Amino acid sequence: MDNAAKAAPPGTRKEPAEILYTRSLEVSFDGFKAIRGVDFTLGAGELRFLIGPNGAGKTTLLDVICGKVKPSAGEVVFAGRHDLARYQEHQIARLGIGRKFQAPSVFANLTVLDNLLLSAKQARGLFAALLAGKKPSNAERPLATLELIGLAHQANRPAGALSHGEKQWLEIGMLLVQEPELLLLDEPAAGMTDKETEKTGELLHKISSRQSVIVVEHDMEFVRQFAKTVTVMHEGAILKQGTMADVQNDARVAEVYLGRQVVKHA
Repeated sequence: MDNAAKAAPPGTRKEPAEILYTRSLEVSFDGFKAIRGVDFTLGAGELRFLIGPNGAGKTTLLDVICGKVKPSAGEVVFAGRHDLARYQEHQIARLGIGRKFQAPSVFANLTVLDNLLLSAKQARGLFAALLAGKKPSNAERPLATLELIGLAHQANRPAGALSHGEKQWLEIGMLLVQEPELLLLDEPAAGMTDKETEKTGELLHKISSRQSVIVVEHDMEFVRQFAKTVTVMHEGAILKQGTMADVQNDARVAEVYLGRQVVKHA
């Protein structure tokens, strides 16, 4: 227990300023170090964009956080007390970490609302979820989530009939109804129209007012417009962290990443 926790008045609980941190994190695949000595801290309620060239280690870092990949060395700690290396993927999901991959994965033949009901925390199977959703108390969170993701008017439409962007929002909603503390999103704006991309950025800001979010993203215009804090990775290590202005003005970042891709358009 740290000194701050010892000093807290009896009967109170001090929440950590960070929701997640890694220390000296390493991941090796057959001798190749995909992650090298990464010290990463995410504040509670923070929206963090993770950028870098292909092969920089961004997705591997998310894989470690969600339990898909185990670290070779170092630690990754969630909510100040959970050493995630000790947990399996499904256990980490129950701790409050939700992961969304790039391609949307929804139940195409179910309605938008039924997709959310099926994903709700209290559901224990397809029919239990659908039946539970008939009760107002169990439907409140999915209905509120429909409003948040902008699909309330599509509630009774088959999910398979949605546009690509709408499917992405629905899948984010399917995570939100499970009430995670931390969301891991892999290129949520990929393949979207300009209007959908803008709505996605606005949605991320709304979500981060209540939950912590890490976004891996390659669309640098999207990052410029909506990022609060950016972490740049290169060759498995953290190259730079700060605001988008900090990152764009860093000579090392310009050399290994931004210079090749976006600085010339800035």
